Formats: sequence, structure tokens, C-alpha cells
Amino acid sequence: MNERLHSLLERYKELGGLIQDPELVKNQNKYRDLMREYSQLSDIAAAQEEIEGLSGQARDAKALIAEEKDPEMRELAREELRDLETRIKDAEDRLKFLLIPRDPLDEKNIIMEIRAGTGGDEAALFAADLFRMYSRFAETKGWKFEIMSSNETELGGLKEIVFSISGGNVYENLRYESGVHRVQRVPATEASGRIHTSAVTVAVLPEADETEVNIRQEDLRIDVMRAGGPGGQCVNTTDSAVRITHLPSGITVHCQDEKSQIKNKAKAMRILRARVYEIEAAKAHSERAEARKNQVGSGDRSERIRTYNFPQNRLTDHRINLTLYKLDLIMQGDAEELFDALKLSSQPQFA
Repeated sequence: MNERLHSLLERYKELGGLIQDPELVKNQNKYRDLMREYSQLSDIAAAQEEIEGLSGQARDAKALIAEEKDPEMRELAREELRDLETRIKDAEDRLKFLLIPRDPLDEKNIIMEIRAGTGGDEAALFAADLFRMYSRFAETKGWKFEIMSSNETELGGLKEIVFSISGGNVYENLRYESGVHRVQRVPATEASGRIHTSAVTVAVLPEADETEVNIRQEDLRIDVMRAGGPGGQCVNTTDSAVRITHLPSGITVHCQDEKSQIKNKAKAMRILRARVYEIEAAKAHSERAEARKNQVGSGDRSERIRTYNFPQNRLTDHRINLTLYKLDLIMQGDAEELFDALKLSSQPQFA
């Protein structure tokens, strides 16, 4: 890690000189790329500078403890040293995250799909709970989210929901959420108080630009129909619902939430593009995917990744053997600790 840190700090100094060149501004694409790299490395440089400054203060405190004759002054120095050691550890942990090699997909926005699995109404209710958790976490990060397609139950649950999240490093933070999420709790409709187990599947797809995936118009079958709601109730009376089938892959996407056929088609194409992109990216990066699988699992939707035990207020991520007794807070969107642990564990040098 020290060699990598030294190399990055040298590159930071080099970039500091390059971006001062007035000729560089004439090449806007190169200037933008260098500024993005400089901004990322500036966080690493700032964290390292903070660690060095705090370490110097810690050395002074240790010297004072060794030399000071006054017991009260020595105790004050010890308290200061404990505080400094905590701050140094926090800064070192932050630096570890910053040193994780960047994946080109990390900065992408995502399309997330949540579907109720085994467990009937209880699974649908938990699917709605998971959607709220992700949306609240997105709010804490200043991200934007947009519902693209949803299928509600009469009890307020979700058979499925598809939504997009956009913002800084969204995929980096949520990429490991793909898989089976198992919930253990007493359903509100359970009179005897028995704990039920149900499951929900989650898929996280990096959103692709039109230039990144080639979908030919002749490979699409587009059907329009009237939108339907829970229990057969009509959402509207026009043929606004859209179903798009990608013939080469067999992928089908259905959108009906908007009253406009054009808007539903646009959303369906975004979802389709992300699903096709996922397939192509998996083929092109199979070696990288295998390396990730060895750390936190493949992210395959058939793989059980996590258990939410409500009676014990416990969340367990089975891939990294992490257990947190703060499920109530996590379901309110306080999930940074969980997602940070997954990011860190995905890196061999920090696992």
C-alpha cells in the first residue's frame, strides 16, 4: 500500500504542474480528464497530510507524557493522545477507501430492480421496506432517484419495482446489493406471533449511455396496451403501457407508470439498455468478475447475500460475515457502515 500511495502522491504533484499549463485549456477533453484525476488524488493527498499532522501531534503528546512531572498535565496529555489515536485511525481508514483502485463503472448511475420472492404478501411488504431504505440512503447522499416501473399489492407492498438512482459514485456504493435478501420477522397479519421467513431479490444494473450499447431498432418488438393496476383496476384508459422485447437476448421490459406512451417507452428503453449492457459487460470482464466473486460473492440474484432479523434487530451479510445490531437504523437509510464494509472487503489487500 505504501508503494501505491507514494506513486499516487507523485502523480498528484505532476498533475498540479500540468493543469497550470495555459495550452492545456485549449484541449477541453484532456483538461477535463486531468482535472477529474487531480480532484480524486487531492482527496488522497489531503488524507495523507492529515495523518502526518496528527501523527506529529501524537509524538509531541507522547514526549510530554514521558517528560512531564505534573500528574495532572500527564493525564491531560494522555487524554489528548487517545483522541489523536482515534482521529488517526479514522483518517487511515478513510485513506484505505481512497486507495481502492477505481473501477470504470464506479461512477455510473444505476437502475435497481427489487422483486418479491417466496413469502407472498410479507415478501411484497419487505420489498417496499427495502425500496424505502435505498431511497432514504440516496437522500442522505444527495442522490436523485426516479421510479421507472412498479407493481403494488393491495396491502401496500410491492411485487416489483424498478427505479434509477443518479449521483456521485452510485454504482460504487450499491453494486454489491444484487442477490437474495432474506427477512425474518412476525408479519402484522400473524395473530400467533410466529416468525416468518421470506425473500426478496435485488438487481443492480449500471446505467448505460446510448453510445455504450448498440440496440438496433430491428431487434426490438414493441407492444402497446392499456395499463392495469392492483386487482385489475385500470390506471388510465389510454393505450399508454409499453412492452419492449429485445429479440436477440429475449429480455422483456414493461412500463406503465406514466400516462404518456412516449415517456413509458423512454423508461423501458433505459431499463433494456442497462440489462443488455450488464450482459455484455459480464462477458467482457469475466476475469474481473471472478476476482470479485472470491471476495464478496458474484452478486448473482440466485445467491442469498443477507438476512434481516427484525426480532433481534440484527442484519447479517453472509458474504463477509458481518453482523450489525442496528437493523432499525439501517432500514431508515443509515446504511453507510454496511456499504463501506462491502467496498473494503472486495479489495484483496484489505480483505
